[in-house]
Amino acid sequence: VFVILVIILTTTIVMIVYICVLPVIMSTYPMGWIVWHLCYGHWNLMQIVFHYYKAVRTHPGYPTEGKSDIPMVSICRKCINPKPARTHHCSICNRCILKMDHHCPWLNNCVGHFNHRYFFSFCLFMTLGCVYCSVSSRELFVDAYFTINTATETTAPTISFREKVFHKCIIYLWVLCSSVALALSGLTLWHTVLILCGETSIERHINKKERRRQQKKGRIFRNPYHAGKLNNLKLFLGIEKRSHWITRLLLPSSHLPYGDGMTWTRPSAFSVDKAIMAI
Repeated sequence: VFVILVIILTTTIVMIVYICVLPVIMSTYPMGWIVWHLCYGHWNLMQIVFHYYKAVRTHPGYPTEGKSDIPMVSICRKCINPKPARTHHCSICNRCILKMDHHCPWLNNCVGHFNHRYFFSFCLFMTLGCVYCSVSSRELFVDAYFTINTATETTAPTISFREKVFHKCIIYLWVLCSSVALALSGLTLWHTVLILCGETSIERHINKKERRRQQKKGRIFRNPYHAGKLNNLKLFLGIEKRSHWITRLLLPSSHLPYGDGMTWTRPSAFSVDKAIMAI
């Protein structure tokens, strides 16, 4: 249901932009701005569609069942299977998820090792897209708002049904995009902080409790998966060389995340060559 709702809302916004906003831009803006709007708008839309589709359709990653040579840190109490480090059980999916962050109803899927990047990228580009639509339609929104309000006055000039629909579509566009941008920017910022710290949402809660417990004993807790903010970001995005900032971040990419989600080793460039197990 939530996936269908996302598709419907996104489709209506795209249609309004093409039918109402883009013709105004094409007829009133200078050529330079027209080219910028066409290029940026379609690039942003491409990123949103690609990453949402991949986040929904890509499995988050599941641990192997039965005997395995891979080190396990515990046994799941619900599915009675060995759990690798950073693996948690999802009560909705009813199975263990590798590097589970959370179960997202908007994806109808868990966010885990293999689709975490797609989820984050979707949130990022959807936020940018909503901000872009809100800013681009701001003047049209102000005009539509006052036109609709003054239309109710007896002395106001009458407007046609087509003009009324146009103004209401602009208001719908601006209100929805501004609301989503406000809410989603907070979520995106939160996940950015988690990524820079080398944590998932579940691990942030676990590490917070462990940090307090160690502090009472006079010890300092250190997240074993924290490799430095920039390194954490590179690991998460799959950045291995400079060109990847373009090919894997600014362009749609289906590259797999670093590692298999069962064991956690850092690249040799990080000067660490041993597996890191959960505390």
